[in-house]
Amino acid sequence: MVMKAAKKGKKRSLELEVVPKEQPMVEEEVPATRGSEDEPPRKQVKWTNKSRVMVLAARGLSFRGRHLMDDIFRMMPQAKKDSKMQKKESLFAVNEIAEMKNCSKCLLFEGRRKKDVYLWASVVARGPSAKFEVENIHTMAELKMTGNCLAASRPLLSFSEEFTGDTHWSLIKELLTGIFGVPNHHPKSQPFFDHVFTFSIVDGKVWFRNYQILEETGSLAEIGPRMVLNPIKIFDGSFCGQTLWENGTYTTPTAKRSLLRTVKAGKYQERLQSKAAYEASKPTESTYKVDETEDVFATIERETEDKEDLPKKYKPKKKKQKANVA
Repeated sequence: MVMKAAKKGKKRSLELEVVPKEQPMVEEEVPATRGSEDEPPRKQVKWTNKSRVMVLAARGLSFRGRHLMDDIFRMMPQAKKDSKMQKKESLFAVNEIAEMKNCSKCLLFEGRRKKDVYLWASVVARGPSAKFEVENIHTMAELKMTGNCLAASRPLLSFSEEFTGDTHWSLIKELLTGIFGVPNHHPKSQPFFDHVFTFSIVDGKVWFRNYQILEETGSLAEIGPRMVLNPIKIFDGSFCGQTLWENGTYTTPTAKRSLLRTVKAGKYQERLQSKAAYEASKPTESTYKVDETEDVFATIERETEDKEDLPKKYKPKKKKQKANVA
């Protein structure tokens, strides 16, 4: 009970008002026995965010991209797998596959020329979706880092300050948060945090790292994998729709390889030109002074040497005639 003073008109008179104190919520205990006609008690549901992420790949993915997809799938307990998508199918068919799996978000790994890896991140229901080029891929089996974390534990998501600057970076941040964040009280997850997913922007690209939390002081140890996401486009819908943002400085990996080839061809042409210039500038006559009378008495020796070098004339042998016996 709380005593409170009230004012009425010009006269200041103190009146005592009774204000009930809020009582803490007490969970109802389940009775030891229950009749057949009684209704069962309602269960308290803690798992409210039931979003799932579908992780799948398209045919033609390289081995490095396949191992990266497996590492990401193991890091997310809310993820579901599906078989490889055929190349003939359109990307819009991924939405139907995700709805059949009861997934609200999707990660699609796509490969080109057995070298390049692309990543699609999408919200299946209404969008948006973003396309990235995956660069500098290093899988967990390749790195062999000292960090380690329990399977199905919830991660902390850390984003750099650059994500709050431009609109497209904030949109990518919300998209990555919804995909990589594990829902609270998920049945397949562990109820504690022991690792951190860090997303930082360097040179207009998203750098992804995974660290283990060693102590409460903040010491970390890297677990893996590593990857760099180069954003290409952001669409309004899921794998379709109007283009909301496009990276103007993006160059395809095929164009990069062609530039490297032209640079190497330029080096070869420069080498040929330098060789031709050296041959052209090479002197034809001797560069030092020569006495013209030095070879006056060398003519006789040369004539004798020339005679010795001449081949001997071939004389055919005479055939012996056999005597005819009469």
